[in-house]
Amino acid sequence: MFHLVLAACLAAQPGSCESRLLPAGEAATREDCQLRAEPIARDWLARHPDLADGGGTRCVETAELPALTMQEVAEGIHLHQGAMAALSPQNRGRIANLSFVIGETVAVIDAGGSRAEGEALYAAIRQLTDRPVSHVILTHMHPDHILGAEVFSEAGATIVADARLPEAVARRAESWMISVPRQIGAANFAGTRIAAVDHKVTAPETISLGDRSLRLTPVPPAHTDNDMTVLDEETGTLFTGDLVFQGLTPSLDGSLAGWLDWIGRPPDPPPTLIVPGHGPAVEGWDAAVTPERHYLTALRDATREALRHGLALSRAIPAISLAMKPVSEGWADFQAVTARNAATAFAELEWE
Repeated sequence: MFHLVLAACLAAQPGSCESRLLPAGEAATREDCQLRAEPIARDWLARHPDLADGGGTRCVETAELPALTMQEVAEGIHLHQGAMAALSPQNRGRIANLSFVIGETVAVIDAGGSRAEGEALYAAIRQLTDRPVSHVILTHMHPDHILGAEVFSEAGATIVADARLPEAVARRAESWMISVPRQIGAANFAGTRIAAVDHKVTAPETISLGDRSLRLTPVPPAHTDNDMTVLDEETGTLFTGDLVFQGLTPSLDGSLAGWLDWIGRPPDPPPTLIVPGHGPAVEGWDAAVTPERHYLTALRDATREALRHGLALSRAIPAISLAMKPVSEGWADFQAVTARNAATAFAELEWE
């Protein structure tokens, strides 16, 4: 298989250029790819005015594409484990776990933090199968999980998310499109746009990949107010998105009480394997959620104590962060994330 690659430069920084993979140009032969290249590249650049043609197109074989490293964690299920760190130029924003499930068609579960990461995930899929990518399922709104989705939309996939996600993203999109390239580097972010959701999930439903099914379940406010889990019914693998963190400090952007309530209600039947939003896949519910439960319980208790003493928010945040130090071991980026969590928990719990 051959793939269309465009050399594209930042319009504001003509010397900063990157190769962009355009899935619409995928073809069985190099000749077919080359015949279609010019109009596809022209139309794509017209939709990405922040970029300019940096030297034309080329058609390359699948093996030549830069691809994410994947591990098969269950039959037909492949996982890329993100970096255990905050967004940075060094990790290029590639901190979230990204997965795909191969059936008669392919479903992607979370698409990455940039156009470039989405392209590298697409390349990893193509190195394993030429089956069509039918669905991209977004587990929640955060940019490290959703900003690579446009690549798959261009490949013909349906973008699926909780019905609450589009509004939540819309409230934050303008800020993210400024802050994320500052955090990871403008070149690493080049060509990234937020893809529209095609199918909004309002209640549990099942999608078919032909020979296997995925069960989608919206979750009441917890990590965010638009979380959704994905269960591969064939293997019992549960994709939790950021409802479960391993190693990277949990970030609270929804409801602390709701998150603890979700953790306290194990799925029935219990999943065989849990794929978290960050960190390694884990067998067994208790092994997956116990470290996070301890962290969130400590956050709740420390916040209640600060409120009991009548501390204002400016004094409560450092007090809560200090009280949380005994549970800091094993959590990356603990200090910065815990300070933000303290502010969010304070705003929620002061109204208990």
